[in-house]
Amino acid sequence: MNLLDNKGVPLDRQTFTWKEMVGKPISKLDDEAFTRVRVILMNGLEVDALRLQHIGARFHADLRRPLAEVRRVEQHQATTVNWLISADHSPLETTIAYEQVAIEVTAEVAQKEPNPYLAQIYRFGLLEDFDHLYRYSALLDRLEGKDANNILQGHTDIVPGRPTADEHRHPQDDVRRPYGADADLMTKLHATLITAAEYQTHDYYMNIGPIFADPMARQLYAEIASIEEQHVTQYGSLIDPSQSFLEQWLIHEATEVWAYSSCADSESNPRIKALWERFTDYELGHLHYVGELLQQHEGRDPAEILSRALSSKLEFKSQRDFVRDVLSREVDLRANGTDIVDRDKESPASRDYRSKINSDGSPSTLVAQGYHWTAGTELARPLQKAA
Repeated sequence: MNLLDNKGVPLDRQTFTWKEMVGKPISKLDDEAFTRVRVILMNGLEVDALRLQHIGARFHADLRRPLAEVRRVEQHQATTVNWLISADHSPLETTIAYEQVAIEVTAEVAQKEPNPYLAQIYRFGLLEDFDHLYRYSALLDRLEGKDANNILQGHTDIVPGRPTADEHRHPQDDVRRPYGADADLMTKLHATLITAAEYQTHDYYMNIGPIFADPMARQLYAEIASIEEQHVTQYGSLIDPSQSFLEQWLIHEATEVWAYSSCADSESNPRIKALWERFTDYELGHLHYVGELLQQHEGRDPAEILSRALSSKLEFKSQRDFVRDVLSREVDLRANGTDIVDRDKESPASRDYRSKINSDGSPSTLVAQGYHWTAGTELARPLQKAA
């Protein structure tokens, strides 16, 4: 993907109709699981674009009109993408899908990240999302009698990771060291992507959690939403705060181009593939529009920030072997300030914080008591025993 030579579709030609935005959804079971992974990931990135641009408008009066123009298209792209999720997904099944996104995409990024410190941060967070999947799978079994593997389609293991009850940390131990101004472009794209994905997951759990009647479900969503906020803090702090707003906006648009292009390369559904290709061209148009704003307002050439060609694409595939290896080696790691350390060097502040917040028990521990994933569902097990 050449970022600077391909100008994509100009902003004034990026149009939508309601029927385009609300089209035929994907199939829960017939479409490949990674089609849904791409849908959830790209919705998260689009919603984060809206968030960044709204916040930017609060601080930059002279950018409010161009921000509004780009933001309207981002809104309609986000609608088009998010409305691909079919109505037969229960909120809990969608939750399982969100955790699969977090595991498989973060594992891919951890392996491609050129900065060793940031790669370790991604591996650290990965094992926590991995445990969340296990806890929600136990809840799905308990409440709906469903096997989470119907959503995961065999790509992602359902076993404990770093226990969710052990993930609660003092806020000072969730802030990480940011990449520097001279960081590789891929490092910047990775941090933008994973921050956006985790932000979406946090917001989804905060909205979905209260709709459950089951007290354990409500508590589990509250507990894991708190960890997702920690993850947003962690990944967001990797982004260099010395970058100007326009520079961060340009990098975000580059991340969207890269991610949509990666989705198009690997998509198995021809109809959805065409959508990814269309939105790649739209984001290229946004990228060049923001590049012109950067030249106009800061006198900077976008080439100073963007490489002419991206060095790699996201691959959407099962990361089971990598995750298992990380789990075997790093599950006992903890945090102390900005560093990832052995368990015995964990910050006393986090130990104290965790003892207080878990003083009445941990929902994630309680929901998984006696649960061990096996093929089939809770409803099928009595039949299996009878046989």
